[in-house]
Amino acid sequence: MHKQTITTSTNQYDVFVGKGMMENIKDYLPKAYRNILVITDSIVNDLYTAKVVANLPEEAKVSVSVVPTGESSKSMEQYYQLLTDVIHHQLDRKSLIIALGGGMIGDLAGFVAATYMRGIDFVQVPTTILAHDSSVGGKVAINHPEGKNLIGNFYPPQAVLYDIDTLHSLPDKEKRSGYAEVVKHGFISDHAYLEDVLKVDLTKAIDSNVMTDHLQKGIAVKAKVVEQDEMETNIRKYLNFGHTLGHAIESELGYGKITHGEAVAIGMLFAIRVSEQKLGSKLPYKALYNWLLDNHYPLNLPSIPTTQLVERMKKDKKSENATVQMVLLQEIGEPVTENILDQDLTNLLENFMRELGS
Repeated sequence: MHKQTITTSTNQYDVFVGKGMMENIKDYLPKAYRNILVITDSIVNDLYTAKVVANLPEEAKVSVSVVPTGESSKSMEQYYQLLTDVIHHQLDRKSLIIALGGGMIGDLAGFVAATYMRGIDFVQVPTTILAHDSSVGGKVAINHPEGKNLIGNFYPPQAVLYDIDTLHSLPDKEKRSGYAEVVKHGFISDHAYLEDVLKVDLTKAIDSNVMTDHLQKGIAVKAKVVEQDEMETNIRKYLNFGHTLGHAIESELGYGKITHGEAVAIGMLFAIRVSEQKLGSKLPYKALYNWLLDNHYPLNLPSIPTTQLVERMKKDKKSENATVQMVLLQEIGEPVTENILDQDLTNLLENFMRELGS
């Protein structure tokens, strides 16, 4: 069992990473709760809900709400239905919401917790590799058709309980999605960590010790940034490396057509190319490209007009005065933010898409 404590200006909570945590979940709850709602999705519900519910405190009233699997559930409709469920199950300010699932569930259930009665406790129980990133840091949100995570809040969990036994049953596309964020953490932090991650073969079973090490290091990178800048006024933006184009691709294709991590992988390639052009950086574009290719990331996108992607990028939360702000790298471990003018961005994107063959 590995424990990290995250201390921010507004909160302190523990992140536990280990095996068999669901069987002992009540031991990790930060306090006693009399009324608990588990929010999960239709796939995770079949796999893990019964185990979690069976191991919650016997004296607690436990209810379960299930939403359809997929990013499209991060919607106003599902959010409203969950608020109705919370009211129906009579949760109050001393109740608990458990977010059982991947990043979508963490964001959605967290946003419900943040806004019900102006905020009640929630605990993250992530079940995907991707959620090593999204479950830590207290960002909660739902999507708008015009852009990803545009309706949201900063609302930290009371704890993150990461049972790595759940990760071995993931389909390949979810492994790809999650490891893109692991790669991102390598790029913005440490050369040796990045090199180690780019040795992983996602087409085969990943050794538990190797995966645990990568996830713990990724969480530590995020924790260090979030502790310094919880509300994303400064360096927390660096965690968005690869996300400016990634989010635009997700929104333009329609949520769920490509996984978050697969979109971010393409976004990282683009951010490297922009870093080379704008900052003269020397970065391992080819090494990343080959690793993505070897691990079957989708690198040929459907034809999307460049102008539409630029407009999507301008709606991104990180844009300022309708100018796109991108996270670039001076070198590995040295991220910076740069404003990119529309015409420059269009030219860079057209060249990049040609290079990809999209």
